[in-house]
Amino acid sequence: MRTAYSVETVRAAERAVMARLPEGALMQRAAAGLAAACAELLGKVYGRRVVLLVGTGDNGGDALYAGARLARRGAGVVAVPVDPERVHPGGLRALRAAGGRVASVGDGAPAVIERADLVVDGIVGIGGKGGLRGAAVELAEVARKGPGAVVAVDLPSGVDADSGEVRGAAVRADLTVTFGAYKPGLLVDPAREYAGVVRLVDIGLELPDVGELEALQHADVARLLPVPGVESDKYRRGVVGIAAGSARYPGAAVLAVAGALRGGAGAVRYVGPAKDAVIARFPETLVSDQGPRHAGRVQAWVVGPGAADDASAVGEVIAAHVPVLLDADGLRLADPDAVRARTAPTLMTPHAGEAAALLGVGREEVEAGRLDAVRELARRYRATVLLKGSTTLVADPEGGAVRVNATGTSWLATAGSGDVLSGLVGSLLAAGLSALDAGSVGAYLHGLAGRYAADGAPVGAHDVAEAVPGAWRDVCD
Repeated sequence: MRTAYSVETVRAAERAVMARLPEGALMQRAAAGLAAACAELLGKVYGRRVVLLVGTGDNGGDALYAGARLARRGAGVVAVPVDPERVHPGGLRALRAAGGRVASVGDGAPAVIERADLVVDGIVGIGGKGGLRGAAVELAEVARKGPGAVVAVDLPSGVDADSGEVRGAAVRADLTVTFGAYKPGLLVDPAREYAGVVRLVDIGLELPDVGELEALQHADVARLLPVPGVESDKYRRGVVGIAAGSARYPGAAVLAVAGALRGGAGAVRYVGPAKDAVIARFPETLVSDQGPRHAGRVQAWVVGPGAADDASAVGEVIAAHVPVLLDADGLRLADPDAVRARTAPTLMTPHAGEAAALLGVGREEVEAGRLDAVRELARRYRATVLLKGSTTLVADPEGGAVRVNATGTSWLATAGSGDVLSGLVGSLLAAGLSALDAGSVGAYLHGLAGRYAADGAPVGAHDVAEAVPGAWRDVCD
C-alpha cells in the first residue's frame, strides 16, 4: 500500500532524523537519490546539459547538491537561482567546486533552459502555498515548452502538497522524485497530473502507520477480495439488491446488474421497471415487481442508477437495515436526514457535479479541492463517500486515511460506466466487505477493467463489465 503523509508529519519525521545525524546528512541522502534518478532518466550523464531551477529553501539545496554529483560525472550543469541573494550556500559551493555554472534569470537563462536535456525543478518545496510567482512563472513555462525532461524535487513547484490543489502557475514534471514519504498532492488530482511518474527515495524517516491518504496495490486488493469457501452457497456468499432503471433509462439497470454479477456476491435481485430487459440479458437474475421492501432477502442494496424520479424506491432502500449504496438519481432523491439517521453502512458514489449539488457549491470548487470535498461530504452525510474521477477518492465518516485510486483510464468517461461500478461495489458490500473496502476495491477493479477493455481505444460500459473477471484474475495471480 502506498501511504501519503501531511507536510506537518513529514517535517516532524525529518526533524527527528536530523537530530541523530551529522548536519547536512539528510540533505545529502536526498541529493544522492535525486541524482541517481536524474542519471537513470538521462541514460548517459557525460556531456549532457542539465539546468537547475533553484529556489531559496532546502528544495533548492537538494537540487544544487544533486547537480554537483551530476557535474562530477561529466554533465554540463547550470544553476538558475530565482533569487540570487538567497541561494543555499553549501549547495552553491558544491556545484561550483564540481565545475557547475550559475546563470541569472535575466542573463540568457531561457536560452539555457531551451537547450537542456534535463531541467531540475527545485524552486519551491512541500511547504509552498499558492501558485508560482514572479520570475519562477516564466522559468516554469520555458521548461514546459523545451525539449528537456523535467524532474521535480519532492513535489512540482506551485502545487499544494497536502490538498492536491493547484491555485496558479505550476511546474509540469515528467518525473517527481519525492523524499521519505508520498505527499497527498502527488496522488490526488489536479496536482497528480503535474507530477508525472513519481519515484520515492527512502531517506530513513520513521512515520506513523496511518497517513492522510493511502492507495491500494494489487496485493492489498487480492487480500480483500471475497473468495467462496467449500461450504458456500449463493446465500452465504451474499445477495445484492439492485433498485435501478426506469422506462426512460432501462439500460442503467442492465449495466448495474452486469457489474453486480461480477462482484463476488452469490446472487443478484433486481427490482424495478426494467425487469424484462434485465432478464433478457441476464437470466440468472432474481427479479421482483413488489418493490424493495418485499423483494426478499438481501445483504446490501444499490439504488439510484437511472431511477429518474422514483423517490419511493429510494426511500424504501434507505429504510432497510443493510448496507446501502446510493448513486446517480438516488443521491438526488434521498432525504439527507434519513441518510444521516441510518445505522447500517451507507456508501454514496457521486461524480464531481453530483458532489457539488450535495454540498451546494460550484462543480469547479469540487474539482479544484477534491480531497476537502470528499471529506466534507462524508462528515456532512455520516456516510462513506466515493468521489468518482480520474483519481477516485473514498472517505470514511469516522475520518482516518482517505483511499485514492488511479487505476482507471480516461476512456472510462463514458455513459453507463458509473452504473457498472455501482453494481460491482454493491456486490462487494453484499459479500461482506466494509463500505470503505468495497468502494476502494470496486474502484480498483473497475479502473483495471476499463484499461483492459479500452486498450487505447473507445470503450462501452458493457465492455467494462465484461472485463472485470480478467481484472480480478490479474489481481489475484
